[in-house]
Amino acid sequence: MGDLFDRNEPQAAAAVGKPLADRLRPKKLDEVVGQEHLTGSDGALTRMIRAGSLGSLIFWGPPGTGKTTVARLLAGETSMAFEQISAIFSGVAELKKVFEAARLRRAQGRQTLLFVDEIHRFNRAQQDSFLPVMEDGTVVLVGATTENPSFELNAALLSRARVLVFHSLEADSLERLLQRAEAAEGRPLPLDGEARAVLLRMADGDGRAALTLAEEVWRAAEEGEVFDAEALQRIVQRRAPIYDKSQDGHYNLISALHKAVRGSDPDAALYYLCRMFDAGEDPLYLGRRLVRMAVEDIGVADPQALVIANAAKDAYDYLGSPEGELAFAQACVYLATAPKSNAVYTAFKSAMAAAKEHGSLLPPKHILNAPTKLMKETGYGSGYQYDHDMPDAFSGQDYFPEAMGRRTFYEPPDRGFEREIRKRLDYWAKLRRERQGGG
Repeated sequence: MGDLFDRNEPQAAAAVGKPLADRLRPKKLDEVVGQEHLTGSDGALTRMIRAGSLGSLIFWGPPGTGKTTVARLLAGETSMAFEQISAIFSGVAELKKVFEAARLRRAQGRQTLLFVDEIHRFNRAQQDSFLPVMEDGTVVLVGATTENPSFELNAALLSRARVLVFHSLEADSLERLLQRAEAAEGRPLPLDGEARAVLLRMADGDGRAALTLAEEVWRAAEEGEVFDAEALQRIVQRRAPIYDKSQDGHYNLISALHKAVRGSDPDAALYYLCRMFDAGEDPLYLGRRLVRMAVEDIGVADPQALVIANAAKDAYDYLGSPEGELAFAQACVYLATAPKSNAVYTAFKSAMAAAKEHGSLLPPKHILNAPTKLMKETGYGSGYQYDHDMPDAFSGQDYFPEAMGRRTFYEPPDRGFEREIRKRLDYWAKLRRERQGGG
């Protein structure tokens, strides 16, 4: 390593002082990698700057995608003072100091761009404290969050700020970062082609992580050494996927799994199921979601779907992990390939709405039991026809409250087992009309 420091002493000194990711921070917006929809020549932020109409913003995206860097560059592009605070370490007292400093600058003719990292960690009252200084122009707020703003930020705050989405970096964007790092270091990464691809996958869309991994590789490599994929994995611990069981990664993947099952795509469904297993998701949570898919998206189009989903849970209880995970995979494929129907789901929602609207109505007296003499005398049970004594075991009576009238909630489609149910309902409707004198 001594020869390297002798050949490139200024770079070596910089490397000791600053991480590679800090040294490679872009100096201009158009140098930002992977967010061209925001910072490119026709990007949303570029247009705002050209129009001179930069308002308060919320940057929403995964870690390592450039949110802090872009906020700094925006302040430079618009000649605003840049203030940065973190919701993790800041409280009301610090916010007041920042607001007061911004007011003084404004009185002197300069606006402040206030960058708030992890803004979702402020409570509702703290978020509300930004509203007056946003409204009177004391600050242009730029908040950064990795969480869905719709769930984590006040509606009042969201109504005063535009949400801009930052994307995870694709492999080609991460590769550009590695090339910049190699140019800055004056040496190539000591990785073969396969190992380089593995490093990009390890970064998982996080530019900072890619540069940190590159630094670790350079530190570990001896003169003339080139690592293959296996050696890389020994040197650099595999970085965990961006997946928090209580946050967006969790909800995004379960949403993708549910939609793949609903869309009758067993391959995509298996992929997302395995993604969640690999990320450490609780298998019983996945089992519960499969049961929900069986009743919401299949219903009685295939009555076995619910049986299979429940059986998978029982099999997992019996086998444990990892053997029991195969039972969930089997259920997942069964559900994805089953005929689909949300007719029961839709009927349930409609019936629930009707129950809330007409919850005070009594059932018709003829279908009520009459356990006392008084109840018999007042008509309870009078005129009830026992269906099993009738032709076709069907009386055709009305069972809805009289004031409500007959309603139809369940409309089975002509698919799967519900095709047979539709035939029965049509037949019973015909009998009902005949026996009620409707022809």
